[in-house]
Amino acid sequence: MQKIGVIVVHGLGLQKKEYAAKFMKKLDKTFAKIMKVPSSKPYIDIEPVFWADVFGKEEERIYQDLVIKKGLRYKELRRYLVYYLADAVAYQPVDTNGQNYDAVHQTISNALHSLSMRIGKTAPLCVVSHSLGSVIASNFFYDLQFTARHFPGIIDTTSPLERGETLTHFYSLGTTLPLWSLRYRDFGKPIRVPSLEGEALYPGLDGEWVNFYDKDDILGYPLRDIDPAYEEAVKEDIDLNVGNPLTSWNPFCHNGYMKDRKVVRRISDNLAATYRFINAEQTGNK
Repeated sequence: MQKIGVIVVHGLGLQKKEYAAKFMKKLDKTFAKIMKVPSSKPYIDIEPVFWADVFGKEEERIYQDLVIKKGLRYKELRRYLVYYLADAVAYQPVDTNGQNYDAVHQTISNALHSLSMRIGKTAPLCVVSHSLGSVIASNFFYDLQFTARHFPGIIDTTSPLERGETLTHFYSLGTTLPLWSLRYRDFGKPIRVPSLEGEALYPGLDGEWVNFYDKDDILGYPLRDIDPAYEEAVKEDIDLNVGNPLTSWNPFCHNGYMKDRKVVRRISDNLAATYRFINAEQTGNK
Protein backbone atom coordinates (compact mmCIF):
# COMPACT_ATOMS: atom_id res chain seq x y z
CA MET A 1 0.00 0.00 0.00
CA GLN A 2 1.37 3.39 -1.01
CA LYS A 3 1.44 6.14 1.62
CA ILE A 4 0.92 9.82 0.76
CA GLY A 5 3.64 12.31 1.64
CA VAL A 6 2.71 15.65 3.19
CA ILE A 7 5.00 18.60 3.85
CA VAL A 8 3.96 21.59 5.95
CA VAL A 9 5.70 24.93 5.29
CA HIS A 10 5.36 27.65 7.95
CA GLY A 11 5.05 31.38 7.35
CA LEU A 12 6.55 34.62 8.64
CA GLY A 13 7.79 35.47 12.10
CA LEU A 14 9.04 33.77 15.23
CA GLN A 15 8.51 30.05 14.80
CA LYS A 16 9.24 27.02 16.93
CA LYS A 17 10.31 23.68 15.51
CA GLU A 18 7.08 22.22 16.90
CA TYR A 19 4.92 24.75 15.01
CA ALA A 20 3.04 22.04 13.08
CA ALA A 21 2.35 19.69 16.03
CA LYS A 22 -1.25 20.76 16.66
CA PHE A 23 -2.08 20.79 12.96
CA MET A 24 -0.68 17.28 12.57
CA LYS A 25 -2.80 16.02 15.47
CA LYS A 26 -5.93 17.59 14.00
CA LEU A 27 -5.16 16.13 10.58
CA ASP A 28 -4.52 12.69 12.07
CA LYS A 29 -7.81 12.74 13.98
CA THR A 30 -9.89 14.02 11.06
CA PHE A 31 -8.32 11.72 8.47
CA ALA A 32 -8.75 8.70 10.76
CA LYS A 33 -12.42 9.58 11.28
CA ILE A 34 -13.02 9.84 7.52
CA MET A 35 -11.24 6.54 6.83
CA LYS A 36 -12.78 4.89 9.90
CA VAL A 37 -9.38 3.76 11.17
CA PRO A 38 -7.56 4.27 14.50
CA SER A 39 -4.80 6.48 13.11
CA SER A 40 -3.61 8.17 9.92
CA LYS A 41 -0.03 6.94 10.36
CA PRO A 42 -0.33 3.83 8.14
CA TYR A 43 -1.75 6.03 5.36
CA ILE A 44 -0.01 9.42 5.34
CA ASP A 45 3.43 10.61 6.41
CA ILE A 46 3.86 14.25 7.42
CA GLU A 47 7.18 16.11 7.39
CA PRO A 48 7.23 19.71 8.70
CA VAL A 49 9.62 22.09 6.94
CA PHE A 50 11.43 24.42 9.33
CA TRP A 51 13.14 27.28 7.51
CA ALA A 52 13.01 29.98 10.23
CA ASP A 53 16.48 29.16 11.55
CA VAL A 54 17.99 30.21 8.20
CA PHE A 55 17.41 33.82 9.30
CA GLY A 56 16.76 33.48 13.02
CA LYS A 57 20.23 34.04 14.48
CA GLU A 58 20.98 37.10 12.39
CA GLU A 59 17.53 38.58 13.00
CA GLU A 60 18.03 38.21 16.74
CA ARG A 61 21.52 39.75 16.49
CA ILE A 62 20.13 42.75 14.60
CA TYR A 63 17.38 43.16 17.19
CA GLN A 64 19.80 42.99 20.15
CA ASP A 65 22.56 45.16 18.62
CA LEU A 66 20.44 47.81 16.90
CA VAL A 67 17.29 47.95 19.04
CA ILE A 68 18.10 46.85 22.60
CA LYS A 69 21.69 48.13 22.89
CA LYS A 70 20.87 51.42 21.15
CA GLY A 71 17.76 51.98 23.26
CA LEU A 72 15.39 52.43 20.32
CA ARG A 73 11.74 53.02 21.19
CA TYR A 74 8.78 50.74 20.42
CA LYS A 75 10.85 47.63 21.12
CA GLU A 76 8.05 45.11 20.72
CA LEU A 77 6.84 46.67 17.48
CA ARG A 78 10.41 46.69 16.17
CA ARG A 79 10.83 43.06 17.22
CA TYR A 80 7.73 42.22 15.21
CA LEU A 81 9.07 44.09 12.18
CA VAL A 82 12.53 42.54 12.42
CA TYR A 83 11.20 39.00 12.49
CA TYR A 84 8.35 39.47 10.01
CA LEU A 85 9.63 42.02 7.53
CA ALA A 86 13.18 40.69 7.59
CA ASP A 87 11.98 37.20 6.62
CA ALA A 88 10.41 38.57 3.44
CA VAL A 89 13.38 40.79 2.59
CA ALA A 90 16.06 38.20 3.36
CA TYR A 91 14.35 35.53 1.26
CA GLN A 92 14.58 37.58 -1.95
CA PRO A 93 16.72 35.83 -4.59
CA VAL A 94 20.01 37.50 -5.56
CA ASP A 95 22.40 37.01 -8.45
CA THR A 96 25.14 35.21 -6.51
CA ASN A 97 24.91 31.57 -5.48
CA GLY A 98 24.69 30.22 -1.96
CA GLN A 99 22.32 32.86 -0.65
CA ASN A 100 19.26 32.66 1.58
CA TYR A 101 16.87 31.85 -1.27
CA ASP A 102 18.68 28.56 -1.87
CA ALA A 103 19.21 27.95 1.84
CA VAL A 104 15.47 28.19 2.49
CA HIS A 105 14.70 25.92 -0.47
CA GLN A 106 17.21 23.42 0.86
CA THR A 107 14.98 22.90 3.92
CA ILE A 108 12.18 21.78 1.58
CA SER A 109 14.55 19.52 -0.31
CA ASN A 110 15.67 17.97 2.98
CA ALA A 111 12.05 17.28 3.93
CA LEU A 112 11.31 15.68 0.56
CA HIS A 113 14.36 13.47 0.92
CA SER A 114 13.19 12.30 4.35
CA LEU A 115 9.78 11.43 2.90
CA SER A 116 11.31 9.70 -0.11
CA MET A 117 13.45 7.52 2.15
CA ARG A 118 10.49 6.55 4.33
CA ILE A 119 7.61 6.08 1.87
CA GLY A 120 9.17 5.66 -1.56
CA LYS A 121 10.43 7.73 -4.45
CA THR A 122 7.11 7.87 -6.30
CA ALA A 123 4.78 8.66 -3.38
CA PRO A 124 2.21 11.37 -4.19
CA LEU A 125 2.96 14.67 -2.51
CA CYS A 126 0.64 17.11 -0.76
CA VAL A 127 1.92 20.57 0.25
CA VAL A 128 0.30 22.60 3.04
CA SER A 129 1.81 26.09 3.21
CA HIS A 130 1.03 29.21 5.22
CA SER A 131 1.70 32.91 4.52
CA LEU A 132 5.21 33.46 3.13
CA GLY A 133 5.56 29.68 3.21
CA SER A 134 3.16 29.53 0.26
CA VAL A 135 5.44 31.83 -1.70
CA ILE A 136 8.48 29.75 -0.75
CA ALA A 137 6.81 26.46 -1.70
CA SER A 138 5.49 27.94 -4.95
CA ASN A 139 8.94 29.24 -5.88
CA PHE A 140 10.54 25.91 -5.04
CA PHE A 141 8.27 23.94 -7.34
CA TYR A 142 8.28 26.67 -9.99
CA ASP A 143 12.07 26.42 -10.25
CA LEU A 144 11.75 22.66 -10.70
CA GLN A 145 8.92 22.86 -13.21
CA PHE A 146 9.81 25.82 -15.40
CA THR A 147 13.28 27.31 -15.01
CA ALA A 148 16.61 26.30 -16.46
CA ARG A 149 18.08 27.17 -13.07
CA HIS A 150 16.77 23.92 -11.51
CA PHE A 151 17.42 23.98 -7.78
CA PRO A 152 20.81 22.29 -7.15
CA GLY A 153 20.02 21.01 -3.66
CA ILE A 154 18.11 17.83 -4.56
CA ILE A 155 19.71 15.10 -2.47
CA ASP A 156 18.65 12.04 -4.49
CA THR A 157 18.24 13.06 -8.12
CA THR A 158 16.79 9.63 -8.98
CA SER A 159 13.71 10.31 -6.80
CA PRO A 160 10.68 11.74 -8.62
CA LEU A 161 9.35 12.85 -5.23
CA GLU A 162 12.48 14.91 -4.55
CA ARG A 163 12.38 16.34 -8.08
CA GLY A 164 8.86 17.63 -7.35
CA GLU A 165 7.34 15.37 -9.98
CA THR A 166 4.83 13.65 -7.68
CA LEU A 167 3.19 16.92 -6.58
CA THR A 168 -0.57 16.30 -6.63
CA HIS A 169 -2.08 18.67 -4.03
CA PHE A 170 -1.18 22.20 -2.94
CA TYR A 171 -2.98 24.11 -0.16
CA SER A 172 -2.11 27.76 0.43
CA LEU A 173 -3.32 29.34 3.67
CA GLY A 174 -3.36 33.11 4.12
CA THR A 175 -0.95 33.57 1.24
CA THR A 176 0.90 36.73 0.23
CA LEU A 177 1.52 35.32 -3.24
CA PRO A 178 -0.43 38.05 -5.10
CA LEU A 179 1.92 40.67 -3.65
CA TRP A 180 4.99 38.71 -4.69
CA SER A 181 3.60 38.21 -8.19
CA LEU A 182 3.90 41.99 -8.70
CA ARG A 183 7.62 41.40 -9.30
CA TYR A 184 6.56 40.36 -12.81
CA ARG A 185 4.70 42.64 -15.22
CA ASP A 186 2.43 39.78 -16.26
CA PHE A 187 2.21 38.37 -12.69
CA GLY A 188 4.39 35.43 -13.67
CA LYS A 189 3.33 31.84 -14.21
CA PRO A 190 1.66 29.74 -11.52
CA ILE A 191 2.90 26.24 -10.77
CA ARG A 192 1.10 23.21 -12.19
CA VAL A 193 -0.89 21.18 -9.68
CA PRO A 194 -0.81 18.29 -10.28
CA SER A 195 2.54 18.43 -12.03
CA LEU A 196 2.72 16.98 -15.54
CA GLU A 197 4.77 14.07 -14.22
CA GLY A 198 2.30 13.56 -11.38
CA GLU A 199 -0.55 13.24 -13.86
CA ALA A 200 1.47 10.62 -15.74
CA LEU A 201 2.33 8.67 -12.59
CA TYR A 202 -1.25 8.70 -11.31
CA PRO A 203 -3.54 9.12 -14.34
CA GLY A 204 -7.06 10.06 -13.39
CA LEU A 205 -6.13 11.30 -9.92
CA ASP A 206 -8.11 14.44 -9.03
CA GLY A 207 -5.38 16.67 -7.64
CA GLU A 208 -5.94 20.31 -6.71
CA TRP A 209 -4.57 23.68 -5.67
CA VAL A 210 -6.95 25.21 -3.13
CA ASN A 211 -6.39 28.59 -1.50
CA PHE A 212 -7.86 29.65 1.85
CA TYR A 213 -8.17 33.27 2.95
CA ASP A 214 -9.95 35.38 5.57
CA LYS A 215 -11.25 38.83 4.69
CA ASP A 216 -9.90 40.13 7.99
CA ASP A 217 -6.41 38.82 7.24
CA ILE A 218 -4.36 41.64 5.71
CA LEU A 219 -1.68 39.15 4.63
CA GLY A 220 -4.04 36.63 3.03
CA TYR A 221 -5.54 37.06 -0.43
CA PRO A 222 -7.57 35.18 -3.04
CA LEU A 223 -5.59 33.93 -6.04
CA ARG A 224 -7.94 33.12 -8.91
CA ASP A 225 -8.56 36.79 -9.76
CA ILE A 226 -4.87 37.63 -10.24
CA ASP A 227 -5.09 36.78 -13.94
CA PRO A 228 -6.48 34.02 -16.24
CA ALA A 229 -3.44 31.78 -15.64
CA TYR A 230 -4.10 31.70 -11.88
CA GLU A 231 -7.82 31.22 -12.46
CA GLU A 232 -6.99 28.06 -14.37
CA ALA A 233 -4.28 26.84 -11.97
CA VAL A 234 -6.16 27.34 -8.69
CA LYS A 235 -9.22 25.16 -8.32
CA GLU A 236 -10.89 27.22 -5.61
CA ASP A 237 -10.48 30.28 -3.36
CA ILE A 238 -12.25 29.56 -0.08
CA ASP A 239 -13.27 32.49 2.12
CA LEU A 240 -13.18 31.52 5.81
CA ASN A 241 -13.48 33.14 9.21
CA VAL A 242 -10.46 31.73 11.05
CA GLY A 243 -9.09 32.40 14.52
CA ASN A 244 -10.56 32.48 18.02
CA PRO A 245 -13.00 35.02 19.59
CA LEU A 246 -10.11 37.43 20.19
CA THR A 247 -8.64 37.23 16.68
CA SER A 248 -11.32 36.10 14.22
CA TRP A 249 -12.52 39.67 13.56
CA ASN A 250 -9.13 41.36 13.07
CA PRO A 251 -5.76 40.91 11.28
CA PHE A 252 -4.43 38.69 14.07
CA CYS A 253 -6.53 35.91 12.55
CA HIS A 254 -3.57 35.33 10.21
CA ASN A 255 -2.21 32.56 12.44
CA GLY A 256 -5.52 30.73 12.71
CA TYR A 257 -5.66 28.73 9.47
CA MET A 258 -3.95 25.55 10.62
CA LYS A 259 -6.29 25.35 13.60
CA ASP A 260 -9.44 25.80 11.54
CA ARG A 261 -11.76 22.81 11.31
CA LYS A 262 -12.84 23.52 7.71
CA VAL A 263 -9.26 23.79 6.49
CA VAL A 264 -8.27 20.51 8.13
CA ARG A 265 -11.43 18.80 6.88
CA ARG A 266 -10.90 19.83 3.25
CA ILE A 267 -7.31 18.62 3.28
CA SER A 268 -8.24 15.38 5.06
CA ASP A 269 -11.09 14.64 2.66
CA ASN A 270 -8.82 14.90 -0.35
CA LEU A 271 -6.00 12.96 1.24
CA ALA A 272 -8.45 10.15 1.99
CA ALA A 273 -9.81 10.23 -1.57
CA THR A 274 -6.27 10.20 -2.94
CA TYR A 275 -5.24 7.27 -0.77
CA ARG A 276 -8.28 5.25 -1.87
CA PHE A 277 -7.62 6.06 -5.54
CA ILE A 278 -3.93 5.16 -5.68
CA ASN A 279 -4.47 1.98 -3.66
CA ALA A 280 -7.69 0.93 -5.37
CA GLU A 281 -6.28 -2.28 -6.88
CA GLN A 282 -4.94 -3.48 -3.54
CA THR A 283 -8.16 -2.63 -1.69
CA GLY A 284 -10.40 -4.09 -4.40
CA ASN A 285 -12.26 -0.82 -4.97
CA LYS A 286 -11.13 -0.23 -8.54
